[in-house]
Amino acid sequence: MKIENTAIQDINGIINAQREFFASNATLDIKFRKEQLKKLQNALMEWEKPLCEALWKDLHKSAEEAILTELSIVAGEVKNHIKHMRSWMRSHHVATPLKMMPSRSRVVSEPLGNALIIAPWNYPVQLLLNPLVGAISSGCTAILKPSPYVPNVSKVIEDMITATFDKRYIAVVQGNRIVNEVLLENRFDIIFFTGSPQLGKLVMNAAAKNLTPVVLELGGKSPCIIDKDADIKVSAKRIAWGKTLNAGQTCIAPDYLLIHRSKIEQFVSEFAKAIRELHGNDIKQSRHYVRLVNDKAFERVKGYINDGNVVYGGNSDATERFIEPTLLADVPLTAPVMNEEIFGPVFPVIVLEGDFMEEAVKFVNEREKPLAFYYFGRESDGWECIRRTSSGGGCINDVIMHIANDRVPFGGVGNSGMGRYHGRESFDAFSHKRTIISTGTWIDLPFRYMPYKMFSLVKKLL
Repeated sequence: MKIENTAIQDINGIINAQREFFASNATLDIKFRKEQLKKLQNALMEWEKPLCEALWKDLHKSAEEAILTELSIVAGEVKNHIKHMRSWMRSHHVATPLKMMPSRSRVVSEPLGNALIIAPWNYPVQLLLNPLVGAISSGCTAILKPSPYVPNVSKVIEDMITATFDKRYIAVVQGNRIVNEVLLENRFDIIFFTGSPQLGKLVMNAAAKNLTPVVLELGGKSPCIIDKDADIKVSAKRIAWGKTLNAGQTCIAPDYLLIHRSKIEQFVSEFAKAIRELHGNDIKQSRHYVRLVNDKAFERVKGYINDGNVVYGGNSDATERFIEPTLLADVPLTAPVMNEEIFGPVFPVIVLEGDFMEEAVKFVNEREKPLAFYYFGRESDGWECIRRTSSGGGCINDVIMHIANDRVPFGGVGNSGMGRYHGRESFDAFSHKRTIISTGTWIDLPFRYMPYKMFSLVKKLL
């Protein structure tokens, strides 16, 4: 299946129609916003089966995993916004200094306007529709651009959105990078992009021409650290789950492992056991083991296997784009697998010598700031490690799970992105915080006016 590019004239027509719709102020009313969120809520239930079927066709993603990692996350986000949107919308009073009497200060949230949301292929439902929830609750219009690499999912999403919303309000635009370029040539009020740092730079460059604010959810090489005090059995199982979830095609998947020398043999053994528990003795037959998205991705990830010595796994099948979970040892730090985001089930293992904490912190800090950071060991040591490093988010004695809480912000830092979303952060990402000063006329103090009489008194108030 191939997705056809949306015609350029149609794209321009949708953009102009959405600008007009936003200018009508129809999106400002809370009743309207709640109605649209409930429409999305109902659509997710009505289209659950077609979405799951499409995810299976494109990625070999089971219905269980589709619901857990995609649909349920969006549904939870919708529920959270419906519940709290009124309080998020409400203007709030801020204390005003005495020198500004008789004024009062308030901060008002207003929608930024027309939004463009560009999503990747790895979680094509979640990463497209989750930002949409924030756009709706804040009062924006939105153009959604799904990935052409998952054509079945992209088509179902287009059908769902078209059946649910007026195109003047929310619309789907399909196509390849040419379509992306056409979209980015237009002026939007906010661009929300999820993808690689390389493409993020292109988006930011395009946005800069119009001084358009951006939220960039990118990626990077997220470290996973196993200290000498870690529970290896639990650590290995959680890491195996996180590394095989979506076949490692997760922006916050553990990307490389730093481990204490005393734990390496036990970890390899427990990792192998955990893989069998999760996916059976023949992982290729597991319904819950996702495939690489296309032949190009398969060849790229398969190539990483040659960058070290295989201590577990290593098998692959090009006809199914299948790559077995693979642990690599003795990996040169100059190898591609240690310098590129893997986005697959290959996992390089680096054994550190000397003072483990010092070496681990140094290793992480010598590289770009990652999207996620994972530490296994004593909690107090984990907090120390976190204090001395920087990442978008992370976990102590776990992986991935920080994204599951829709009440906390999610986003990158440095090369891994900018901006935040989920819950209140999503509402704020698509909103402008507008400060309003209201000044009474019952008195008009003369102190601010030229020629600044009694300035010595005024100076004391400044």
